Amino acid sequence: MISRALPLYVTIAIFLVAYAICYAQFPAMLSTRVIGNLLTDNAYLGIVAVGMTIVILSGGIDLSVGSVIAFSGVFIAVLLRDTGLHPIVVFALLLAVTTTFGALMGGFIHLLGMPPFIVTLAGMFLARGAAYMLTIDSVPIRHAFYDAIQSSYYLMPGKGRLTLIGVLMLLSVAAGMLLAHRTRFGASVFALGGGEATARLMGVEVGRTTVLIYAFSGFMAGLSGIVFSIYTGSGYPLATVGTELTAIAAVVIGGTLLTGGSGYVFGTLVGVLTMGLVQTYIVFDGSLSSWWTKIVIGILLLVFIVLQKLLLRLTQARLAPLGAAA
Repeated sequence: MISRALPLYVTIAIFLVAYAICYAQFPAMLSTRVIGNLLTDNAYLGIVAVGMTIVILSGGIDLSVGSVIAFSGVFIAVLLRDTGLHPIVVFALLLAVTTTFGALMGGFIHLLGMPPFIVTLAGMFLARGAAYMLTIDSVPIRHAFYDAIQSSYYLMPGKGRLTLIGVLMLLSVAAGMLLAHRTRFGASVFALGGGEATARLMGVEVGRTTVLIYAFSGFMAGLSGIVFSIYTGSGYPLATVGTELTAIAAVVIGGTLLTGGSGYVFGTLVGVLTMGLVQTYIVFDGSLSSWWTKIVIGILLLVFIVLQKLLLRLTQARLAPLGAAA
C-alpha cells in the first residue's frame, strides 16, 4: 500500500532536499570526501540502528544497545591489553557474549511476559556496570591489526575515502534488508509487530522469534562496538551514552512505525544519513552550536510521529466500513 511506504518516501525526500540546500550553500558538500566521511562517522550508528529496526518492527524496544557498545569497546581494549589474543579472536568472543546477552533479554521478555522497556532498561544498567567493572579509565588500543584496518580504504574519485567500516555499515544494511524483507524470520517479525495473538494465528513461534530478535540486536550492538573501537582507537565505559535513543530516532525518522509491523531497513539508513548530514552542515557552517543537531533531530522526530499517527487514523478509517459491512 502507498500509505505504508509514505513515511519512507517522505524520509528520502527530506534527505534529498536537505542535501540540495547544503550543496547550494556549500558546494563541497557533494564531494566524495564529505560522502566518505558521512559513511565513516556514522558507521557504528548505522549498524546498531539495523538491529534496532528489527526490534521496533516486532513492536519491541531495546534500550541496552548504547551500553553494549561501550562494554564492547572496553572488552576489546582490556583483552588486547592484558592477553596475547588476536583481535579477530576477541571479536568472536565479544559477539558471542553480546548475542547471548540479547537472547537472554528476549527470553525474559517472553517467558516472564515483561515489557521490553523494563527488561532492556535493566540490560542497559547491567552492560554499563559490566564495562565499569572492567575499567573506569579510557583504554587505548594499540595493535598492528587495528592500524591496518584504520588505514584500509578505497580512494574514490575526488580523493574521498571509502573506509572499511563505512563499507561494513552498508553491508550490514543490505543484510538487514534481506533478513527483514526476504526471509521467513522477517515475515515473523512483521507478524509479531501486528500483535502477538495475530502472529500465533499465522503460525509464528512467538518465543523463538522474540529470542532471535533480541539476539540479533545484541549481535549488531556488539558489531557496532567493534566498529566504534576501530573508529576511536580506544575503549571507554562512558562512551555512547544516549546512543540507544539516537538509534531509535534514526529508525523512526526512517519511516518505521514505533508500534511495529511496518517499516523498511533502507529507511533507517536514510534516517542515519539525514542525522549525519545535519551534523556535517553544522561543521561546515562553523557558527552554529552543536546543540542544533539535537533540535533538528527532535523536530524531525516529532514530524514523523505525527505522520505515523495520521497514517494510523487513515488506515483505521478505511477499515471501519469493512468492519461494519461484516
